[in-house]
Amino acid sequence: MGMARGGGGFRLLVLLLLGLACSNGGRCSWARTTLLPQQEVEALKGIATKLNKTDWDFSVDPCSASGNWANSTGFLISNVTCDCSFKNNTECHIIRLELMRQNLSGVLPDEVVNLTYLRYLDLSRNFIQGPIPASWGDLPVYNLSLQGNRISGILPKELGRMPMLKSIQLEGNQIEGPIPPELGNISTLQRFFISANNITGELPSTFSRLTNMTDFRIDGNSISGKIPSFIKNWQSVNRIDMQGTSMSGPIPPEISLLKNLTELRVTDLSGPSMKFPPLQNALHLTEVVLRNCSIYGEIPYYLGQMLYLKVLDISFNKLTGKVPETFGGMAALQYLYLTENMLTGDFPSWMLKNKASNKVNMDISYNNFTGNPPSECQQVNLNMVSSFSSSNDNLLQPCLRKRLPCTTRPRHSSLFVNCGGKSVSVNGITYEDDSSQIGTSTFVLSDDKKWAYSSTGDFVGNENGDYIARNTSKLTLAYPELYTEARLSPLSLKYYGLCMENGEYTVKLHFAEIVFTDDHTYSSNGKRVFDVFIQGAKVLDDFNIKDQAGGAHREITRTFTTNITDNTLEIHFYWGGKGTTAIPYRGVYGPLISAISVTQTGRNHHRLSTRVVIAIVVGAASFTVILLLIAFYFKVFSKKNAKGNGKFVSYSKPLSFTSYVMLPAFVLILLFL
Repeated sequence: MGMARGGGGFRLLVLLLLGLACSNGGRCSWARTTLLPQQEVEALKGIATKLNKTDWDFSVDPCSASGNWANSTGFLISNVTCDCSFKNNTECHIIRLELMRQNLSGVLPDEVVNLTYLRYLDLSRNFIQGPIPASWGDLPVYNLSLQGNRISGILPKELGRMPMLKSIQLEGNQIEGPIPPELGNISTLQRFFISANNITGELPSTFSRLTNMTDFRIDGNSISGKIPSFIKNWQSVNRIDMQGTSMSGPIPPEISLLKNLTELRVTDLSGPSMKFPPLQNALHLTEVVLRNCSIYGEIPYYLGQMLYLKVLDISFNKLTGKVPETFGGMAALQYLYLTENMLTGDFPSWMLKNKASNKVNMDISYNNFTGNPPSECQQVNLNMVSSFSSSNDNLLQPCLRKRLPCTTRPRHSSLFVNCGGKSVSVNGITYEDDSSQIGTSTFVLSDDKKWAYSSTGDFVGNENGDYIARNTSKLTLAYPELYTEARLSPLSLKYYGLCMENGEYTVKLHFAEIVFTDDHTYSSNGKRVFDVFIQGAKVLDDFNIKDQAGGAHREITRTFTTNITDNTLEIHFYWGGKGTTAIPYRGVYGPLISAISVTQTGRNHHRLSTRVVIAIVVGAASFTVILLLIAFYFKVFSKKNAKGNGKFVSYSKPLSFTSYVMLPAFVLILLFL
């Protein structure tokens, strides 16, 4: 009897606890009286069909959060979220649909518009193809994300009537054509991400109406025209990314009105030179990237007074003068890139006091400093290669001087490097070890001092990004050992052949895309695009390894002929802001090189270094003078001898004056040969 009462009380307690648990959001279908309208159930079925999603169990209530209706495993997210508070908690509606990293294929479903209460739609990082349906212009969503798919076609102008849209994320697709001016009608829009597509044309003037804009990113598109002055209307904007477009400068002075700006990235602008844009009013800037924008003049001192500035990249410009002393006191600074400018004066002494514990990465290579030279080219996290103006000052380390001159007799006529990998032997040729892990602001000289590399840049969005790519699958290539690893760079990577004999060379560059895949997953949607220069001349423009090789994990070589005239070979890999940057995850982009082979095809005998030519000419001239003096002496002596003895005995025909001149000339020719 007591046990019966005890058992009944236990069952009552269990029911009470389950009832409390299921009352939270109405998640337990057996305890709920709320229902999802049939229209939304049918919409889900249509969505599943269009996206080839087969794991939804329609015998289970989609709002139950059970089965596969709510599933987040690691990076894989498949969630249907309902709000069951309608009609006194008797009716549910789907408000959020998240199907991320599912590798879903198919096309974007029109049926989504039947989810009339939907506020968040995220189908990012899948393998969805086809255009964006024009019918989606009626979606009541706040956030729309289709990042990292294969969406194609044009942007439908109907999206301009989306009534409540705050964020649209279309980065990393294949959308083409111009941006419809109708999108400027979305007065609620705050975040516009369309980087890494095939967008053309100019930014619509209607975007001047988007006064709620906070985050604007258009990297890697062929958007043209000038940066519009209407950005002054975006008073709330905190981030602007315009890297690798076809836009031209200058950056409009109206940018000074954007006081809430925290991140600014504008790179690779065409058009005229410009002065440094006025940013002194943006007191909360954390990242400034103004790379390759033809900026001239001195670096503004106020940059060194910005309390929150972590990243400053003003490389590949025409900046002159000294580095402001205020830079030495930047407490928040983590990355400083001043490479490839025309900075002068003494080398900043405060930079030489940098310690590894500070974790401040600085690259000041390729400038025109004249005083206070350091004793080496790499000090902790500071890259100083080729940072001094003189190439002939023997008091400087060779690596500090322009073009890294050879101070000994040139002795190398070939070069083989396994970029990013260990030493390997292929067909009897040894490709040297290049497995150093560092690359943010780095100059690395090989053990035999035959070659070196200089690496600049950090991976945006991935502070721990690796500078070596490693293949994780089996490579079915002729020489997989050359392609198992590869060196990466987020900005600029230069390889040097040092103390090379002058002459004509064949340069062979070995590539294989080992990061992206070649299957029907979102990892296959990545696009790596970069440029290659040899001896300063561009030899590959917007090079895409995967496209050129016909797929991932396939090798491809590119062969070039070049001339070395000053005993130094330079091969430069440069990222111009194009391609994807967030597939398979953020911070994956930039040049990749698997191996380099360089062989001499012909010696250049008439392009000796200046010092060698001078030495030969002086020596030959001295030799000529000596011979002429000897000839003169014998001529005078023979005459005196004839006068004194009354006769002259000749044992052979005397040399003519012309012969005395031709002899040293012949010797000079032999010296050049």
